Amino acid sequence: MRGNGIGIEEQRWGSTAVPAPGIIRKKGTSVRPWLVVEGSGDAEVVEVGKHAIMRRTGLPARDLRILDPLLSYPSTVLGRERAIVINLEHIKAIITANQVLLLNSRDPSVTPFVQELQARILRHHQATTNHHPDEGGIKILPFEFVALEACLEAACSVLENEAKTLEQEAHPALDKLTSKISTLNLERVRQIKSRLVAITGRVQKVRDELEHLLDDDEDMAEMYLTEKLLQQQSQQTSSEEDTVVDDTRHDDDDNNDMDIHHRAEISLEAGVGGGVASYEEEEDNDDDDHRNLRDIHGTHASTVYSAATIKLDVEELEMLLEAYFVQIDGTLNKLSTLREYVDDTEDYINIMLDDKQNHLLQMGVMLTTATLVVSAFVVVAGIFGMNIHIELFDDKLYGMREFLWTVGGGTAGTIFLYVVAIAWCKHKGLLE
Repeated sequence: MRGNGIGIEEQRWGSTAVPAPGIIRKKGTSVRPWLVVEGSGDAEVVEVGKHAIMRRTGLPARDLRILDPLLSYPSTVLGRERAIVINLEHIKAIITANQVLLLNSRDPSVTPFVQELQARILRHHQATTNHHPDEGGIKILPFEFVALEACLEAACSVLENEAKTLEQEAHPALDKLTSKISTLNLERVRQIKSRLVAITGRVQKVRDELEHLLDDDEDMAEMYLTEKLLQQQSQQTSSEEDTVVDDTRHDDDDNNDMDIHHRAEISLEAGVGGGVASYEEEEDNDDDDHRNLRDIHGTHASTVYSAATIKLDVEELEMLLEAYFVQIDGTLNKLSTLREYVDDTEDYINIMLDDKQNHLLQMGVMLTTATLVVSAFVVVAGIFGMNIHIELFDDKLYGMREFLWTVGGGTAGTIFLYVVAIAWCKHKGLLE
């Protein structure tokens, strides 16, 4: 049974679902495991190359590079002729009209998404199977929109949870820094701010991508894969019918030509001179009628196809994208509020540091003034310390009392000068 499954996958993908033992793969084939989720909810892992994916989905190589885990591409949602390329955070997928191809399905962070995707696709399959067009009720979304909604919800939920976790960590750290400025608290706030900038950039990119899709109706129309597939099938059916009708008309024209030719021969045998002219006019009229019928039919077919393409209603997809645009915009607003709180805390810390710096400068001014006035007293002491002979140094004329008066007067004069200097600085506004 397993061998038959592998043979089926070889026919579908051009590669084996599971590599056979003893087979050495050539280098540079870029064979990677893809998780294929069918429209019925069944999933299997197949190992295929890039060219097999391109043949299966009709995507060019540049679109597949967006999903390359070795390259760093921003969040992207691309609508193509036969597939939708999804690169949102940890989700790298290709959505077709009846399949979802996941590249990094073995990633532990993708496992919950895979389970949710399978559950949604299974519910969609059951609803589609039990739904009858004649019955009223809620309109069922196409398969590609169900898968797209699962991808958008997973990406938006991951970003919202990260933003909520960061917000819970940021407020206590900022409050602690406000109460006590230390190197440890500053380092914690620096790390939180770095994470905040990174998450904001990711959320902003997802929001811009959704906004770009909402602003461009043509891009949204490209994502109606089921509708385009039905149109293609109807065109093929109509072309086959046109071929049958043309063959029938061609046979009728041949029969008419034979009848006309037979009548012309009879007219010639009867000797009627105007028979040839009548035959030619009738044949020209039949050819003109035939060409007119073909032109009218072709014009009608092209008009119907153009009208179906132009009038493709994108309201269904627009409402889906708007819901997740509102969610991701709310996450961005929450991060913006947190960023403002961080900026306000930084401003408050800077004000506190400036205030402390001002106090240090004032203390420096006071110490410098005290050093200046003390230096004046040192000058007086230096003068008395000179080795000169004056009457003040004569023990017979002056004693201890005069010495104490000299020291006390110098000290009082120094204090007076210091007070005057401080008062002048406060008067000028240099000190508080």
